[in-house]
Amino acid sequence: MIATLGAVSTWPLAARSQQPAVRVVGFLSPRSPETAVQVNEAFRQGLREAGFVEGQNVAIEYRFAAGRFELLPALAADLVSRRVSVIAAPYPSGRAAKAATSTIPIIFIGGSDPVVMGLVASVNRPGGNVTGVSLLAADLETKRIGLLREIAPKTAIVGALMDLTDPSVYPETERSQRELQAGSRSLGVSIDFVTVGADRDLDTAFDALVRKRIDALVVAASTFFNNNRDRLVALSSRHRIPTIYELREFAVAGGLMTYAPSILDTYKQGGIYTGRVLKGEKPADMPVLLPTKFELVINLQAAKALGLDVPDKLLALADEVIE
Repeated sequence: MIATLGAVSTWPLAARSQQPAVRVVGFLSPRSPETAVQVNEAFRQGLREAGFVEGQNVAIEYRFAAGRFELLPALAADLVSRRVSVIAAPYPSGRAAKAATSTIPIIFIGGSDPVVMGLVASVNRPGGNVTGVSLLAADLETKRIGLLREIAPKTAIVGALMDLTDPSVYPETERSQRELQAGSRSLGVSIDFVTVGADRDLDTAFDALVRKRIDALVVAASTFFNNNRDRLVALSSRHRIPTIYELREFAVAGGLMTYAPSILDTYKQGGIYTGRVLKGEKPADMPVLLPTKFELVINLQAAKALGLDVPDKLLALADEVIE
């Protein structure tokens, strides 16, 4: 099962035997390989900035769970058995990596609150063998609702699509729900939650959203949603629901709008932190990095299809406008 799902390495074993100085990074991804091309390249860019080039002085052992979170513990154990020098663990893989080893350094990438997730003792003093790059930022959900009201000013009821498919993300989901409730109150709109459970039936979820007569939709962070972004964008379009997502990839796929810390910058910083560990730094002494770069991406074709006029003020704020 492990080999089938992603024991992918671009550094041949024979070549490794000729390069004994090569360090090996374990990369434990919850995504599928085809949805991870850009973020993985951003991670390698960070490694290069830290002085490590894949195929020269570092090898990367990739493991992809393809959205099947139940496989992460076995994939993490496999990397530990191979005695990699460090494990890079994009969200929500950090927990599986931490459970698998207390000695191999772990760099988590993404996720909201690493203390709530049990990854570190504190942001400033992680302790143990884990540190990383968090997406923790204040008032993100309030800002997303505000952006929806900018582009769809008649919005009175906002829907929120949440993912409850995996226990490891429940603390994050609960936090997101609290922030959405607080944000909606502060902006004077109602909010209705619809959750996707183990059946992962997106059609049923959207039927529920339509019944609630929502005016706009926030799609919460979720690896399952990331892996099914084309389907989500198609459903939002079919039901003519103005929707804001987390990652830029949704806007590229035809979604209306995204706002979040830059996921590519997050992966790049994860690569830099991984390189620093390879140079000898200890995760316990490396504070968790918080986001400094945020991205607003607007898809004008999606806006036109929904009959929305994007205000000039919003266009001026956008980091990227897809025409």
